[in-house]
Amino acid sequence: MKLLFHIGRYFMLMHRTLRRPEKWSIYRRQIFREIDVIGIGSLGIVAIISVFMGAVITIQSAFGFESPWIPLYAVGVATRDSIILEFSPTIVSLILAGKVGSSIASEIGNMRVSEQIDALEVMGINSAGYLILPKIIASVFILPFLVIISMFLGHFGGYVFGVVTGVVTSYEFVYGIQYEFHPFNVYYALVKIACFAFIIPSVSAYQGYYTKGGSLEVGAASIRAVVYSIIVVLLFNFIVTQLLLA
Repeated sequence: MKLLFHIGRYFMLMHRTLRRPEKWSIYRRQIFREIDVIGIGSLGIVAIISVFMGAVITIQSAFGFESPWIPLYAVGVATRDSIILEFSPTIVSLILAGKVGSSIASEIGNMRVSEQIDALEVMGINSAGYLILPKIIASVFILPFLVIISMFLGHFGGYVFGVVTGVVTSYEFVYGIQYEFHPFNVYYALVKIACFAFIIPSVSAYQGYYTKGGSLEVGAASIRAVVYSIIVVLLFNFIVTQLLLA
């Protein structure tokens, strides 16, 4: 019953959040601020992780294909499909759930315990929309670009480290990336990241919005935000995969 209570309260909060804003000019400034915080602020960690994960996937694939019957370009195929289908949209989202989710929950949670949200309500402002909607819009807008950058850097890292370590030649890796490429895979990845981009800020904001107590409770809300965001992302990863690829 407690789970149903939180699900119902979450959807009620989203209903308040997605209502028409009172003044778009204020929201516009907030959206650009959140794009900078969520997207630009996460670019560094996404780039580093993508390059080295692409390198690891390439090297592992090369050592996994030891049979002489498997062509060397299969390393490029495996790297491409792993990065596009799962690594970039899902693993990057899990990382951002930890970085962005905890930040959103702690920010809104601190505003709740310091009664700033109550002050917004007294002034007649829809606090849920003002605080949460810009984060959702910014996340849905910027995260697909981060995933595309992650895909590129993952392939780049796989290419560079694969060639440098000698596990695959430059020609075979590039040929494997191009071999029987299906553009639908990229569409599938972007659909997944669009869902995750809504889930991460909304679930994290829910945890922060209903925080009660003091600083200790804000810390606990941040932890719950990360844990629940990751669980819901994995759940919807399965659902979207079942709907689009099954």
